[in-house]
Amino acid sequence: MKIGVIGLGFMGSTHLQAIARIPGARLVAVMDTNPARLSGDLSEVQGNLGIDGQRMDFTGVKKYSSLKEILSDPQVEAVDICLPTDLHAPVTIEAVRAGKHVLVEKPMALDGASADEMLTAATENERVLMAAQVLRFSPAYQGLAGLVQSAKLGPIRSAFFRRRTAVPAWGPWLADEAKSGGGIFDLLIHDVDMALLLFGVPEAISATGHEDMPNGIDSIVSEFYYPEIGSVTIAGGWYPANEYPFSMEYTVVGDLGVAEYSSAGRPPSIYWTDGSNELLEDDEMDPYQAELEYFLKCCDGGHQPDLCHPSSSALAVRVTQLMIAARKHAGDKVKCSL
Repeated sequence: MKIGVIGLGFMGSTHLQAIARIPGARLVAVMDTNPARLSGDLSEVQGNLGIDGQRMDFTGVKKYSSLKEILSDPQVEAVDICLPTDLHAPVTIEAVRAGKHVLVEKPMALDGASADEMLTAATENERVLMAAQVLRFSPAYQGLAGLVQSAKLGPIRSAFFRRRTAVPAWGPWLADEAKSGGGIFDLLIHDVDMALLLFGVPEAISATGHEDMPNGIDSIVSEFYYPEIGSVTIAGGWYPANEYPFSMEYTVVGDLGVAEYSSAGRPPSIYWTDGSNELLEDDEMDPYQAELEYFLKCCDGGHQPDLCHPSSSALAVRVTQLMIAARKHAGDKVKCSL
């Protein structure tokens, strides 16, 4: 499969490194408005995953500075869109209309209506569309999903998901809510998507927290209400300390055991009620490589990405926006009617 990458910032750099490790994937084009990046010099690219930017060898790769150019290239069969979130919907729609399959970074769009337009365009043009909800390809979270969906933990009594980082300094557009949707939307949509995958749409949501984007604060503690689960909590956000490290974690409690993981040093593990414990999954596989491999396989086979269907990513957009809106109600329940 011949792929082009649109946007060579933090996520674009991360995806390029993953594509280079995929047998059968052929990078044929890149697009960015920054001449240095087009030359392959991504050394200044920064992010929160500890993946440093580096110099890429773009020998034999076409270099474009405009969207029209890369979408007009008949050699490009699929595009990987790694642009600011406000561009996801219009660029995706233009790409599928140009006959390209599309992998688009999360969040899929700024709002549910735009996500629906993307779905419609992909269907009408018979193209594969997938949003890069990378947790679905992370061994730590895949293992958790298998546990919950197989009922091996027994009935679930509580679930806690947390994700936090310093306010991003590598992309000025992230601090612009009109472009990124804000810190909570950009960051915690991962955990909302996981809660929806594991438990479905909640009956209601409540939230408390604080937003002061000019000073680098966007935090939340939210509760998703399900009639059969005691509590499902999603918490975290952006913090103003520049050196505050990124971390993510979960604790899911069932009648038969507890599944727990923290990127800060606790590997994904199961603690059974009989006193035994075991590692849940080997967390060494690169989830970015796994998601790209899966997307390209779907493109080759001409089938939709059922493991990460764009309709589920559109739902995550709606529920995350509802969670943010619930924060304004200072802990009062907001009905989840979508």
